[in-house]
Amino acid sequence: QLPDQQKTSKSPLSWFRGVYLPPALHPLNKTLVKGNKWKDVDSTQEKRRSFLHDFCKKYNSRKKLQTHLVHLVSRIYVEDRHKVLYCEVPKAGCSNWKRVLMVLNGLATSAHNISHDDVHYGKHLRQLDSYDLKGIYTRLNMYTKFIFVRDPMERLVSAFRDKFEHPNSYYHPVFGKAIIKKYRHNADEEALKTGSGVKFKEFIQYLLDPHRPVGMDIHWEQVSKLCYPCLINYDFIGKFETLEEDANYFLQLVGAPADLKFPKFKDRHSSDERTSAEVVRQYLKELSKEERQLTYDFYYLDYLMFNYTSP
Repeated sequence: QLPDQQKTSKSPLSWFRGVYLPPALHPLNKTLVKGNKWKDVDSTQEKRRSFLHDFCKKYNSRKKLQTHLVHLVSRIYVEDRHKVLYCEVPKAGCSNWKRVLMVLNGLATSAHNISHDDVHYGKHLRQLDSYDLKGIYTRLNMYTKFIFVRDPMERLVSAFRDKFEHPNSYYHPVFGKAIIKKYRHNADEEALKTGSGVKFKEFIQYLLDPHRPVGMDIHWEQVSKLCYPCLINYDFIGKFETLEEDANYFLQLVGAPADLKFPKFKDRHSSDERTSAEVVRQYLKELSKEERQLTYDFYYLDYLMFNYTSP
């Protein structure tokens, strides 16, 4: 039941500002999918959708989220030609997804010749929060909304390796300096000056600190806070672990050109070993048992929502 003030509100968006309405699970439009080869991928997709929907109904039955609509959609990219909305989850194939969206939108002919800087700093793609409320509301209701997620620990370790184990003119001075200053006893002058050489254990101390010296970052923020999967009803849930087949099935669903395939290349640090379960295990060895448990607790909702096995 909506409160009286919200029944009389002129804005159809008022319910986003604090009342949870469980979204209906709409059937996916599969009319553009050709051939039987996608049967297994489709079956997995339906299970993921149902699982998330059931989880959200259960989890949100007593919860209200006081968040304005514009904040809810701030990570969502818009591709108007094929009517799709993509919620960006860093370290889960997002660079290549943005390349694909640029191709779908007619901004590039191939995903393979778009540079990393063009993808992330080129401002070629519009984000949903840049539209007026009516534009946001219409697209949320009419477009196919999709998200790609990743095992939370793998995503976390991947972010750490990318931002702290390679030269970085932003993460070292902004995050690195603050982390070393607060969590490293007897830090030398060079480390304090450059912010380079952050250890994984120090990074985890920062992550778990309620009084952390520098704010959160999208590369290790929880997916539940980046994309609000229980308030925005995603039509398609892809996983990094099955990235290629999920992505190419999704492209079929939305009627992408037949020759457009999801790129396989690693966006940066291509000579590095990919962050796998085994790589994660090596990093977790640096933590105490309590730190490992607290890190899992930090991503608890992401594990539950997307049905990942706890480490």
